[in-house]
Amino acid sequence: MIAHLGVNRYELLQELRTLGVDLFLGESGGLLANFQVRPNIVDKIRGMQELDPQLEKLKSEVSNGSRTDFWIGSNGTLMLGNRMCVPNQKELKREILEEAHSSAYALHPGSTKMYRTLREHYWWSGMKREIAEFVSRCLICQQVKAEHQRPEGPLQPLPIPEWKWEHITMDFVIGLPRTRNGHDNIWVIVDRLTKSAHFLPIKMTYSLDKLASLYVSEIIRLHGAPVSIVSDRDPRFTSRFWPSLQNALGTRLSFSTAFHPQTDGQSERTIQTLEDMLRAVVMQFKKSWDSFLPLAEFAYNNSYQASIGMPPYEALYGRKCRTPICWSEAGERKLVGPEIVQTTNNSIQFIKEKLKAAQDR
Repeated sequence: MIAHLGVNRYELLQELRTLGVDLFLGESGGLLANFQVRPNIVDKIRGMQELDPQLEKLKSEVSNGSRTDFWIGSNGTLMLGNRMCVPNQKELKREILEEAHSSAYALHPGSTKMYRTLREHYWWSGMKREIAEFVSRCLICQQVKAEHQRPEGPLQPLPIPEWKWEHITMDFVIGLPRTRNGHDNIWVIVDRLTKSAHFLPIKMTYSLDKLASLYVSEIIRLHGAPVSIVSDRDPRFTSRFWPSLQNALGTRLSFSTAFHPQTDGQSERTIQTLEDMLRAVVMQFKKSWDSFLPLAEFAYNNSYQASIGMPPYEALYGRKCRTPICWSEAGERKLVGPEIVQTTNNSIQFIKEKLKAAQDR
């Protein structure tokens, strides 16, 4: 079949070559293909930098040594630190802003989250102001988002967890429109340390045993068993959920449980953000909310969180995940050996300090 492809599908092979696919013969004579994906926004920025007189002036100043904060990369791109300098082109800026705000990877974040995301990769004069103006003019954001104010009264914070996904909060988003798959609720589960969350579509008719089985397949499979669960649901839910979870795990060990009436502001705030995302999804893409729930989970976990000073994915994995607008090469921040453990410990210590400072405020 490989020979048939090589002889009778020559036009297809030519088309693959134009897409940047490397075709070669291996030792066994088989045809191998290496397909690499790279966004074209970098090439657009590099090409338009030559048309911007301000950036060309900066390049000349870098060349004669009068500017040391900027530098020119190996491909001729003007950089500020590790950020690309975006030329003053309205169409190019609008393309970047729309991709970081309206795409399914982002789902209409606020101006602060959007600025924190873009400033790691791009720079232009007045960037923060233009991002705020762009978000303020977004019609969907004006329709779905409400103004949030700081609550009055002293805080009663919970103890800061010691490790990831050992102390969690959970709550339910109920009363949603029923989808074709029969889902009418969302089970929101949040890690109290990294603020990373999972959004699980469920049905109102699910029993505790069904919820426990779903928790095993979606949470314990990735993070292990929790030490504590905080929920503002009926205490009978949390007390009955734990035995159902142990039955789903198939363990014979007995655990003593205790109920402590504690607040659950973490999951409530997460639910507010999720509801805004789902309203924007329905209005922009005109599809059912459960089809975009995985992307909403990605957008939430990959966006900046003020309470920990970084995205939840960065706190959980050590770095943010790629998106088409924020593309970093795999080897740029590669860590091996003990550096991984040291970086994880430093991230956890940083998160604890940020949470302690937030609680003190």
